[in-house]
Amino acid sequence: MAEPLAIHLLGPQPHVVRAEHRQPAPRGRKVWALLAYLLITESAPSREWLAQLLFCDANDPLNALSWNLTQLRRLLGHGSSIAGDPIVLRLPHGTFVDVHALTAGTWMQAIDVPGLGRDLLEGKTFSACPGFDVWLLASRRRLAGAAESVLREAARAKVSAGDGARAAELASRLVTANPLDEDAQELLIRAYVASGDRPAAEIQRDACIALFRRELGTDPGVGVLQAAEPEHQRALPHRRPARTATVAQLEAGTGALDAGAVDAAISFLRQAAADAHDLNDGPLQVQSLVALGSALVHSVRGRDGEGAGVLHEAIGVAGRIGAPESAAQAHRELGYVELLRGRYDRAQRWLGNAAKLAGEESTERAWALAVQGVVSTDVGRYDDALKAFNEALGLAQARRLGQVETWVWTFTGRVHLLRQDLEEARKCLTEGLACARAVRWTAFVPLPEALLADVDLAEGRVDAASAAYEHAHALALQLGDPCWEGCAGRGLGLVAAHRGDTTTALRWITEARHRCVRLPDAYLWVEAYCLDALCTLAIEQRCVDAAQWIDDLEALATRTGMRELVARAYAHRGKLGDRAAGAAARVLAAEVDNPALRRLE
Repeated sequence: MAEPLAIHLLGPQPHVVRAEHRQPAPRGRKVWALLAYLLITESAPSREWLAQLLFCDANDPLNALSWNLTQLRRLLGHGSSIAGDPIVLRLPHGTFVDVHALTAGTWMQAIDVPGLGRDLLEGKTFSACPGFDVWLLASRRRLAGAAESVLREAARAKVSAGDGARAAELASRLVTANPLDEDAQELLIRAYVASGDRPAAEIQRDACIALFRRELGTDPGVGVLQAAEPEHQRALPHRRPARTATVAQLEAGTGALDAGAVDAAISFLRQAAADAHDLNDGPLQVQSLVALGSALVHSVRGRDGEGAGVLHEAIGVAGRIGAPESAAQAHRELGYVELLRGRYDRAQRWLGNAAKLAGEESTERAWALAVQGVVSTDVGRYDDALKAFNEALGLAQARRLGQVETWVWTFTGRVHLLRQDLEEARKCLTEGLACARAVRWTAFVPLPEALLADVDLAEGRVDAASAAYEHAHALALQLGDPCWEGCAGRGLGLVAAHRGDTTTALRWITEARHRCVRLPDAYLWVEAYCLDALCTLAIEQRCVDAAQWIDDLEALATRTGMRELVARAYAHRGKLGDRAAGAAARVLAAEVDNPALRRLE
């Protein structure tokens, strides 16, 4: 049996513990750099690649790599294996790795990581290895984002469990780190309410409003404005609920939602959840809470924070009654919320739980896999995305799930578009658009339409692309959907650029970039997609704002882990004359399974 092994890479003093004994530090910093890269990168690097990445300053890079691998083997002990070409690191079963606990563990595991909130290999720099230095910076930013996500998830869980004091402590750390994070502000206000300190909640709300007006010239969204007295916590008229009436309330809420009467639906669903609680009917309470949380997430813009809190409550109730599978949809919806905000590690965990809870042949499993595919696409794991989409499509077609099929065809088409496989992208996106219209999912139509226009534009069909973008943009405006509006507005800017109108092009894409995130629950990948196009155009036109836009893209992509867009940010910088950035782009692109990206220069 292998001795217990723990690897700690977060903070200024990385160390390894074997059999409860802290091991002497290895000679040289590059052993730690090598270990961090092997643990975090998802590709199996060749010896030649590692030698050039980490030991390009040595007289004999391959020999230097071999020496450091020997040091690393001694550090990890006999239970571990580092061998082959490409090099594969294998650790004993049960090994604790702090960065893995942070990104893949439950919030309860991650919150106890000793280095939570500290940098990866804190304080260490590798200026002689610029490619690795860039990789390290990107990894630090992604792990910092992961730490914030863990704090957010833990705070929400504590609110739903009634531990408002602990929730406020966790949420205050988020607000201190980023006072303009609207979601964190809302969460802190709700935590104060949960702790019974309504005056503190109102003070925090008013301080947030003042801050936003001063710094941004606008008020925060409705989620913050109403968080000090959320509707589902307001006193209801005293009456004796009956189960039949509660079921009717739930049915009325879902029916009103289907009819588009959102306000009435939310009111019915709140009442159903409150009555189910009073009846102490756990299954009905879970069902009502999931319906309410889903409605807040999908139907009321700017209310994802409240919706996430309700979904956490549903999961808690499902656990207490011993029926966790009844909350599969809540797990999936929480994964969707995390997807929108670029918190991909947490999204994967929620969606993985949803797929397991849902069983093998269910609607919920189809949806969980469909959303999981989007998460994998956003972070550049395209092969994983296609596997998830293929399974979801099989389930959708077998069960005639029109909306799932629409979603899968559309986002599969996006994978092929990003890989520049235009023929396959056109096929999938055409199917997606046809499905959306067949099932009358009008709210989704602008996305496949805009992405299909991207294919038209890439193939030189400028007039066809222009017409499709214009329709998608007009429909998105009517629907009030800033995400799809951003996709279509970006496209209209690219059409203007193709026609030689640079001023109009820059105006369209700049406006699309800002408008697509005007609400706090916007899909951040769309902003990055717009920024990438903006950077490309700005470089071509030698625009003075190019460097700032590249910085913005890098910051957004590194914090969230959008790996392809991180590589593209450095490639853009390389085109401005930064040779080191161009080399770093190739290092970053090596971790993304996109052949088109490997051609970055």
